[in-house]
Amino acid sequence: MSTPSVAPETAQRSLPLLPEAAADSLAAMLGDEPVSRARLMREVLALAARLPEGRPLLNLCSSRYQFALGLLAGICRGNLSLLPNSLAEGNIAALRERHPDLLCLSDQGSMPFDLPGLHVPARDPGGPTPEMPLIPDDRLVACVFTSGSTGQPQAHLKRFGKLVRNVHSQADCLRALTGPGFSVLGTVPFQHMYGLESTVLLPLFGGGVLAAAKPFFPGDVADTLARLPVPRVLVTTPYHLRNLLESGTPVAPLACVMSATAPLAVELARQAESSLGAPLMEIYGSTETGQIATRRPTGGDAWTLHEGIRLHQGAEDLSQVEGGHVEQPQTLGDIVEKLDERRFRLVGRHADMINIAGKRSSIAFLNHILLAIEGVRDGAFCLPREGEAARLAAFVVAPGLRAAEITAALRPHVDAAFLPRPIVFLDRLPRNATGKIMAADMQALIARHIPASDHDAKA
Repeated sequence: MSTPSVAPETAQRSLPLLPEAAADSLAAMLGDEPVSRARLMREVLALAARLPEGRPLLNLCSSRYQFALGLLAGICRGNLSLLPNSLAEGNIAALRERHPDLLCLSDQGSMPFDLPGLHVPARDPGGPTPEMPLIPDDRLVACVFTSGSTGQPQAHLKRFGKLVRNVHSQADCLRALTGPGFSVLGTVPFQHMYGLESTVLLPLFGGGVLAAAKPFFPGDVADTLARLPVPRVLVTTPYHLRNLLESGTPVAPLACVMSATAPLAVELARQAESSLGAPLMEIYGSTETGQIATRRPTGGDAWTLHEGIRLHQGAEDLSQVEGGHVEQPQTLGDIVEKLDERRFRLVGRHADMINIAGKRSSIAFLNHILLAIEGVRDGAFCLPREGEAARLAAFVVAPGLRAAEITAALRPHVDAAFLPRPIVFLDRLPRNATGKIMAADMQALIARHIPASDHDAKA
């Protein structure tokens, strides 16, 4: 894993680190403990004073609040925060090789991976309310990595001003549903671009309240939400949302639910809005672009671009976005249909498009049909091998169902060329914290459960 070279700053203007707010206004919740804006800034600047200027940071804090302290302190001090998609030893070793002076930030008792580092406490040093720092808007502040769900993770640098503009667009969309002020709780990891934007930067830069907790199980999500001030916003994924709804756990009133990382079935969106009593806003974006569009799935399939983002369609189903907070023109990984200057429809993902017997479909579409089958708790199509004998297979978590029943349920909606064979039943799928299945994990499943000779025989 490598990171791009860091160019020197050429700042022409500066922005305040955080938007204007009263010193005693609520900035975060540490469990049941409220944190004021003044305390947050005292902790940020105390940590910034301890950082060696310009040294790259590996922020491994497990608390969302302490992670935010480390990120903001690095922004103040001019330290680039490296946010790898995985903490596998190989990834960390690659970062250390690229950045020999890497400094770890942690809220644990000892430094992970035997890295040199600093402990990040959650403790108010006291004193007067500090003056808000001004940050060059083109300061490089973070290096985020793609998830690896379609191949090797790629690094992308983010500048302070672009991140602020990104979050302001998101906050404008959110406030249309919640009104002013909101508490944000996320079930997604905050090192991931979606989690970084929506559970850390959105409350910090958008005038909300950051929740330090990172619950996973439905009961923990409900318990944490109940302790947050209203209006409450839940930032989640289709996978986590499905688990919450299937658990039947009562949830405190919500003002909005946000979802991203995978296409959301309209049926699941309707169920969520009905059960949770809140509008569901779906986010479209990527690590490369950040969040660039939103939609309410129950209101239609069209996405609306954030202000300033421009979409261009080219040949061979390739589309490009630029403008707004997008660092540089980016080719989308998805096939989209442009409806007008602000709206588009999602057709499928380039990496998901398959052609079997002269017929074309999308893995994402097929997964959507599979997950809509009653009794299927989780599932994913795959293409074990390509070529003339190519045939799809599927891994499913569906206690009580047989393969013939799943095939029968798929047949009215899926061309016979795309019916999976074999269907492999598992107790669980190896989804990561954002609900995705990494390319390497899918290949491992194929190697373990669908030997080439067996697949050739079935094809």
